[in-house]
Amino acid sequence: MAIRRYKPTSPGRRGASVADFAEITRTTPEKTLVRPLPRKGGRNSSGRITTRHQGGGHKR
Repeated sequence: MAIRRYKPTSPGRRGASVADFAEITRTTPEKTLVRPLPRKGGRNSSGRITTRHQGGGHKR
């Protein structure tokens, strides 16, 4: 596992290093754990508009 070193942007960062988890980290999430977020359009569970300026037309 590689070690990521930081550039000395402050006295506390100088000499700081941390483990790089790129070798054991996946780039894409696990498919079974992902589900789409529903578009609400500013409406609550009753279906009433509760947030102004959302929903209706093209996003501006």
